[in-house]
Amino acid sequence: MSVPLMKIGVVLSTMAMITNWMSQTLPALVGLNSTRLSAAQGGHQDRSTGVLPANPEESWQVYSSAQDSEGRCVCTVVAPQQTMCSRDARTKQLRQLLEKVQNMTQSIQVLDQRTQRDLQYVVKMEDQLRGLETKFRQVEENHKQNLAKQYKAIKAKMAELRPLIPVLEEYKADARLVLQFKQEVQNLTASLALLQQEMGAYDYDELHSRVSSLEERLRACMQKLACGMLTGISDPITIKTSGSRFGSWMTDPLAPDGDTRLAGVVKDSSTSWWHAVTLEIHRLALTAACSALHEPAGLTPRIHSVCPRAGWTCPGGGRLSTWYSLPSSFIVPWKLVWYMDGYHNNRFVREYRSMADFMMSDNFTSHRLPHPWSGTGQVVYNGSIYFNKFQSHVIIKFDFKTSTISKTQRLDNAGFSNSYHYAWGGHSDIDLMADEGGLWAVYATNQNAGNIVISKLNPVTLQIIKTWTTNHPKRSAGESFMICGTLYVTNGYSGGTKVYYAYHTNSSTYEYIDIPLQNKYSHISMLDYNPRDRALYAWNNGHQVLYNVTLFHVIRSEEL
Repeated sequence: MSVPLMKIGVVLSTMAMITNWMSQTLPALVGLNSTRLSAAQGGHQDRSTGVLPANPEESWQVYSSAQDSEGRCVCTVVAPQQTMCSRDARTKQLRQLLEKVQNMTQSIQVLDQRTQRDLQYVVKMEDQLRGLETKFRQVEENHKQNLAKQYKAIKAKMAELRPLIPVLEEYKADARLVLQFKQEVQNLTASLALLQQEMGAYDYDELHSRVSSLEERLRACMQKLACGMLTGISDPITIKTSGSRFGSWMTDPLAPDGDTRLAGVVKDSSTSWWHAVTLEIHRLALTAACSALHEPAGLTPRIHSVCPRAGWTCPGGGRLSTWYSLPSSFIVPWKLVWYMDGYHNNRFVREYRSMADFMMSDNFTSHRLPHPWSGTGQVVYNGSIYFNKFQSHVIIKFDFKTSTISKTQRLDNAGFSNSYHYAWGGHSDIDLMADEGGLWAVYATNQNAGNIVISKLNPVTLQIIKTWTTNHPKRSAGESFMICGTLYVTNGYSGGTKVYYAYHTNSSTYEYIDIPLQNKYSHISMLDYNPRDRALYAWNNGHQVLYNVTLFHVIRSEEL
């Protein structure tokens, strides 16, 4: 902005100097000797200079003014006659002066144009500088506002982080604990290394082999403890009163994986007895010592010892003898409940979602079988129901998940249509059941003179794996059930009832026993054992009943 102003100052000073020179020099050049001032039109003062020669014809009058109304320099000269001026030297000087004035006027006009152009440039520059100054002010204000906002944001972040200070202090304390633990681990590592050096005689593979052997013996011990000989049956527990005089009800002892419908209620017990027994067996095996078992909650132990190891001397002659009896109020409801009313010419199976639903409501889902069943010897096993087709010796496997028949199989030579039924009748010729060992079929044949035949079935193909023939007449049996590969037979279905016959499939031998069975409602038309909850399910004259059982386990030293 300073350069254009300097240019304007130079132009104005130059014009002032030229005007001053003309007003002083021009009269001297033409010989003027008197000066007077007069007021011109428009209010401006004009400077007039008069020259009066002796001869009027040769007289000169010169009028000089600094500027006219438009600001221009004006000089007026009255010359004598042309004939007189043509030879006058002052006339030549005046002409030269006029030429110089014209040249100077042109130069001043050019300089004036340039000055006007520079002035416009200065005005534009001034507007731009003002706009730029405004923008600078806006930027400065925005910067201050941004700084204030950032400060507030940082202050808010600090307020959020302030509660973390105590946490960091706790982390510091934890870090100190970690360092202490690290030091202790290092000390323990050194101790273990020293111990390993001292135990150089014990090789890792040998220790691993000993552990594996102990695990195998523990597994065998647990498997043997899972089964036993029936020694007692509790008083009946009435679950529900429903249906006709004959029928069957059951739960699945081998519920398929992924079945999310399983549910249930446990009464008067918050601890699974089998879980407690398993934990106790682990404890005994790991301690490897002969000591008394810790009683699981809700169990009544009779005699206790431990799984012995060869070469050990334990109380009781080096053998395990244990009875476990479930409490009368313990109801096992781990899965769905299936309900089938009647013993023939019916196809509808009720499915209850839990034992609680079965006991306290009629909320159920109905499944329609493709064929009616015969008798009350149906069994649900691993998500499918196995039943005897009415008036035939055909066994059908029906999958509840797909609602289709997955397998059928003829049970050759088996009696049907009340040929070899239980003592109570009811088309009970073929009785299907399950235990810890798998799926079984109990029936009679002409070839065995109507005596009971036991066949173990493949649950997938329904093929017979192995068959045992007994000497007990089928029509003389009230009911039967399998526990750990042993078939137990009752002497009747009404009045005073007891379990009096047992056939052991593992040794192909039988024996007569005497285990009372309370027949509370005087007519048992269905009696089956569930290996998962260790209980007998019974249908007693329109009442669904449970019996708890007492099993006797024997594990000898030489068996381990």
